[in-house]
Amino acid sequence: MTILVSSCLITLFGLFNLLGIDKNYFYHQLIFLTIGLIIFFIIKRIGRNFFYINSKFFYWVLVFLLMVTFLIGLEAKGSKRWIELYFFNFQASETLKIFFIIFLADFFVLKDYAGENFSHFLISLFYLLLPALIIFKQPDLGNTLVYLVIYFAMLVFSPIPKKYIVYLLITFIIAVPAFWLLLKEYQKARILSFFSPHLDPQGNSYNMIQAMITVGSGKFFGKGLGLGTQTKLLFLPENHTDFAFASLIEQFGFFGGLITLTLYGLTIFFLFKRVFYYFFNKDRESQKRFLILIGFISYFVFQTFINIGMNFGLLPITGITLPFISYGGSSLVALMISLALIP
Repeated sequence: MTILVSSCLITLFGLFNLLGIDKNYFYHQLIFLTIGLIIFFIIKRIGRNFFYINSKFFYWVLVFLLMVTFLIGLEAKGSKRWIELYFFNFQASETLKIFFIIFLADFFVLKDYAGENFSHFLISLFYLLLPALIIFKQPDLGNTLVYLVIYFAMLVFSPIPKKYIVYLLITFIIAVPAFWLLLKEYQKARILSFFSPHLDPQGNSYNMIQAMITVGSGKFFGKGLGLGTQTKLLFLPENHTDFAFASLIEQFGFFGGLITLTLYGLTIFFLFKRVFYYFFNKDRESQKRFLILIGFISYFVFQTFINIGMNFGLLPITGITLPFISYGGSSLVALMISLALIP
């Protein structure tokens, strides 16, 4: 319950931020939060064990929806990431994250898959690559990286022999040049502009530069709700999604940003308390719950760290949203499902 409270407080900051940007975003996000909370309590009522037992089914259903999205999904800004529904656009890659974590945790601790056979490692890799490649081709580099981080974190703490992790790292290092060739031109430009922002300040570096200006303009106590000029005059692109944290600091200042970061810190602290509880229990069910928590923490911390880093100009822009702050129904509802399902 403490994790739910701290998460809802972060969401409250996100709602006020959206209210200052555009009332329509605020009302829509409030509806998404209500739906998320209803689903949260429904899952609690059913019991998480039902979803644990059927995690493989949910994994395959959501992978199928990923394929459908890739084929006939709604295209926006050159990407096919959403299935257009009547009330909102559904992004399967967000909901899949938590069931990917649960399914993978179950796979790693199965008695028949104790990690003593190389084929078991390859099967786990297949379960990663299938959704990751579809998401990468949407294209959605940010969420692809999230899946890679989740998998690697869970693999490190799984019974899989560590020599296979070394093999994977070596393969990844060798494949980096080929990976670069697979990136879209705009993705390459984002990375290059991070290292040399002065080369194209009105083009590829524009978003990053404007985000840093927005953060700096907030000063200590901010300009006030709805008074952020960078946000209101649309100098800052994606001010309600990728750069929502910069908008928040412009309105509420360093002080508001610090409170938000403290709430994130408390949420992560409570999650780690649960991790240590299950770490010292060696029965199969405890190890499974331990891996689920590792997967969720890696997902939550990575997205938070990357998004805040790119808002401050410390990391390249990857399109990764900030949990509970960035606008988006699929992301918020998926997070509420995650909170209901984590041990």
